[in-house]
Amino acid sequence: MSAVEIAAKVRSGEWSAVDVLEGHLEAISAREDEIHAFNLVMVEQARRAAAAVDDAVASGRDPGPLAGVPLALKDNMCTHGVPTTCSSRILDDWKPPYDATVVTRAVEAGAVVIGKTNLDEFAMGSSTEHSAFGPTLNPHDTTRVPGGSSGGSAAAVAAGFSSLALGSDTGGSIRQPAALCGVVGVKPTYGLVSRYGLVAFASSLDQIGPFATSVADAALMLEVIAGHDPMDSTSIPRPSPDISSHLDQGVEGMRIGLVTELMEGIDPDVSARVHQAAEALTAAGAVVDEVSVPATLYGLTAYYLIAPAEASSNLARFDGVRYGLRVDGPDTAEMMIRTRSAGFGDEVKARIMLGTFALSAGYYEAFYGKAQKVRTLVRREFAAAYADHDLLLSPTSPSVAFPLGAKADPMSMYMCDVCTLPSNLSGEAAMSVPYGTGAHGLPVGVQVLAPAMGEVEMFRAAAVLEAAAPSDHDGEEGRS
Repeated sequence: MSAVEIAAKVRSGEWSAVDVLEGHLEAISAREDEIHAFNLVMVEQARRAAAAVDDAVASGRDPGPLAGVPLALKDNMCTHGVPTTCSSRILDDWKPPYDATVVTRAVEAGAVVIGKTNLDEFAMGSSTEHSAFGPTLNPHDTTRVPGGSSGGSAAAVAAGFSSLALGSDTGGSIRQPAALCGVVGVKPTYGLVSRYGLVAFASSLDQIGPFATSVADAALMLEVIAGHDPMDSTSIPRPSPDISSHLDQGVEGMRIGLVTELMEGIDPDVSARVHQAAEALTAAGAVVDEVSVPATLYGLTAYYLIAPAEASSNLARFDGVRYGLRVDGPDTAEMMIRTRSAGFGDEVKARIMLGTFALSAGYYEAFYGKAQKVRTLVRREFAAAYADHDLLLSPTSPSVAFPLGAKADPMSMYMCDVCTLPSNLSGEAAMSVPYGTGAHGLPVGVQVLAPAMGEVEMFRAAAVLEAAAPSDHDGEEGRS
């Protein structure tokens, strides 16, 4: 159900926000036990919020652009008085004393928060298998992963549990699960959306963005949550962009580059869909050619030094002293060791150790320092590509959704982010758009990349791709 349509009909009084909510709660009741998209479904809070929206409409007040739209929140965004766990035992049942800025803005716009979604612990993973509360399953095939780390948010939208959802993207954690679940996922320009109230993984990489079933819905959600926030020192001092009014302007005359390095090692079914997308953009009037951004080949290595290094610093605060889990010991040092040993899962521990090593004396310049130089190179080469192109194009994920447990080797899991993480290193915008199906009839996502603050042009291209996307029954040769 379209968020744009829900909001319009609730604001006009044609639909009731309570009825809309109850329809989504019925969908959750029917399949949530099977999919496990949520860590918490906020039934009573959501019913009160929906009733308040209906009361506002009845009294002649405008409840906002998201009036009555059910919204799911990744469980690493602070919600006042509601558990925010990051899918980790170390924060099990921790209730923040404040709301994240994006939560405040969404609620003020009339959204009805329906629940907190499952994720890879502290957003560290690409499959939502690394949750302390069990994996989330892909609604299209429950033997397969939904992607990660925002797999719960992607699955909630794909399954019809929520019209919209918010996730966080540190190396592809919105776009990759969006591709695997067949929904739209957006990583905005770094600083366009406030990170205040997002539990940090890697502060220079993290960015909040929307999941939606359509490009128009994603645009509406982004407009609500974007814009300057004085509570976030990295927030860009600009108002929220007007995206929705430009969606129908097309790509006539745009120059779009297909990134050659990001087409390497991609499964044939996915590659075929990306080439079809390039042809669709050409047919719509864009000039599409190949462009080389060689530094993207080193992006994976740089990312998996920078992100764990920042994580090792950010997660030092979880020590059993101030909040969350506490496992007692004979002294403070032992208490901290026991708390962190019991509270963190294996993937989080591995990344903390990797990051601490990269920052340690004698290794800092050889590892972390060099990774930052590669990051600078990535930025420069993207800038060179955007000097000649308005947008770039690539796959979102190297493959369609893979079976649970299929990537037990860490390196094979990390390779899932190879197409998405360069945009986090550069701090620029990117989004995944569903574009037909591939192997086993599973969704394929195509990634549109844009320079900083290029969201309007990015969404225009996404709207063209959405309109041209093949149906589920097209391209049977791409399946196996």
